[in-house]
Amino acid sequence: MSQKIEFVERAAKGEPIAALCREFGISRTTGHKWTKRYADKGYDGLDEESRRPKSAPLATAEDIVVAILELRRAHPTWGPEKLAIVLRRRFKEQTPSKRTVARILRRAQLVRKRRKRRPLNIVERAPQQPADAPNEVWTVDFKGWWRARNHELCQPLTVRDAFSRFVFAVVLCSTTTVEVRKIFEQLFRKHGVPSAIQCDNGIPFVSVQSPAGLSVLSAWWVSLGIRIVRSRLSCPQDNGAHERMHRDIAEATQHTPAATAEQQQRLLDKWRQEFNHVRPHQALGGKTPAEVYTSIPVCAPPRAQEMCLAEHREVRINRSGCFKLGKETYFLTTSLAGFMIALELVDAFHVRTWFHGLDLGLIEIEPALDDTVYLRANKRVHGKVA
Repeated sequence: MSQKIEFVERAAKGEPIAALCREFGISRTTGHKWTKRYADKGYDGLDEESRRPKSAPLATAEDIVVAILELRRAHPTWGPEKLAIVLRRRFKEQTPSKRTVARILRRAQLVRKRRKRRPLNIVERAPQQPADAPNEVWTVDFKGWWRARNHELCQPLTVRDAFSRFVFAVVLCSTTTVEVRKIFEQLFRKHGVPSAIQCDNGIPFVSVQSPAGLSVLSAWWVSLGIRIVRSRLSCPQDNGAHERMHRDIAEATQHTPAATAEQQQRLLDKWRQEFNHVRPHQALGGKTPAEVYTSIPVCAPPRAQEMCLAEHREVRINRSGCFKLGKETYFLTTSLAGFMIALELVDAFHVRTWFHGLDLGLIEIEPALDDTVYLRANKRVHGKVA
């Protein structure tokens, strides 16, 4: 402050502003600003003023903020979108967007942070599943999505044989279990059922919140006698050959998208035909995948296999993912709804659950005399299947 006073006093006596600015190490703009404030308000004008703008055109009006907070307190479970819809009835075009509503709720600490659910079942080691013959291991994944020129979504499901590199399907579809299962039913009828399927931990192949990572789709695979080979979380290199094929698809079709999704599918079919029957592969000694792959077609639709666990008690999982043991109901997982599981008595308070050789873990039970006696009579040692 003393420097400002000295500066303006010397400038008022007639000393050149440029020379004073060089001496005090300030710009000429700052020097003229100080002298103008001193001329208008005297020494009081040399105090620093707030840089906060006098008006904020984008700020939400106070009455709207109050209305948002009152509506949220009246309906604690309503989200920003519902609140914005109700507010629009009152404030019309002045209603803020749902993002603004969400920001106001966060500032008022009216948003509860959801606790992230830790995965119940993850893979910690890279999968070791060599393929020594066709149909031993199939690999499956969804190619990253893109849009056709008419903005239709293109997200192909890709399925291939790990041994021969033969690509069974590159089909544009959604990630719903129903649609993906229909595609696999067609593939199983045409090419047979593989011994194992390798996939990542994404939907609909795996559910990391379910015992053994089973989803509705992978539970169906296991019931057909297929072993699930899972990659580690966020490790696409565990299925590197399949990802390399995705790069070929991107270079051939994705970089120059078609006009519509239907035309894009025709281009994908053309690429698959060339990949399987024309393009030679160095890993196959210069042969094409079609020359190496041999299928074992199945005439009838594949059916679930028997569990062959006669020594264990079998129970059926209902729609809610529960099973009954005596008078009590226990929750397991909705992924196995409609399937039979086997129960193995561990002790008086615990039962181990099995599904086609997969250990689904222990469940704490309230033992009833009849059920405990039944399970104990049929108890046997059962090793854990990896």
